[in-house]
Amino acid sequence: MKIKDIGEQGLLKKIQSFCPHDIIGDDAAVLSPDSQKQLVVTTDVLVDGVHFSDVTTPPHSVGWRAIAANLSDLAAMGASPLAVTVGLALDGELSVDWVEQMYQGMSSILAEHNTAIVGGDICRSSVTTVSITALGQVSPKHIIRRSTAQPGELIVVTGDHGMSRGGLELLLNPSLGTNLPQQQRDIFLSAHQYPQPRLDLLRYLWEIMETTVITGMDSSDGLGDAVLQICASSGVGAQIQLSSLSSVSMISQWFSAEQALNWVLYGGEDFELVLCLREKRKNWL
Repeated sequence: MKIKDIGEQGLLKKIQSFCPHDIIGDDAAVLSPDSQKQLVVTTDVLVDGVHFSDVTTPPHSVGWRAIAANLSDLAAMGASPLAVTVGLALDGELSVDWVEQMYQGMSSILAEHNTAIVGGDICRSSVTTVSITALGQVSPKHIIRRSTAQPGELIVVTGDHGMSRGGLELLLNPSLGTNLPQQQRDIFLSAHQYPQPRLDLLRYLWEIMETTVITGMDSSDGLGDAVLQICASSGVGAQIQLSSLSSVSMISQWFSAEQALNWVLYGGEDFELVLCLREKRKNWL
């Protein structure tokens, strides 16, 4: 069954089944953020053929990744998620099942973070486009910005960079990494199709920020880009010790050292955090 067969109202009814019934149904959602916290808002747009394709991203993964990108932005600001809205531009020839699977992917990751879809919009388009707006909240003293890095601080990164790019390359070139064990291949693929925003670190970051400032952002556009953005915003320089990037040696076991370094620094879409903090605080993470 295609979208054109059930029309906008028919599709809306199916979509609303993925939303809280006590919030959906009016012209706008009414939320109750914590009065002691500030509202954080972020939006990301994913376009078919640019950010995803049938070759690399099944619909369930499209939904997951769309939400993950926004939740990662919230984590990068030190904010916990409150709710999301979903804007869709869809081709009438697209199957209803594709849309439902995408929403299942969204619901899966949102359930992990006790967050819900509270609204959105749909329209017809020749190119499938998914626009997510995420709302979060954060205590003023726990806000993480890019512009507060100081000389002498350490750059600390979470997780393994380069994995998402490795997964993308394996999806685009199935013959790549022929010596790669299936378990490791699955890890690469999962890193690309089902990234995990680092909301799990927020309570540790909040604890550190009770006594000091943390500077940072996420690495959705690549580790190298994140470091450059922080330096530009803070008016500082940085040195990256390649020997400290454990992902390079790990990825080099199955791919060339040049590929590994390129993926780690510039691959992007790892949704990890790049943080600047005083050396004595590094072990807190």
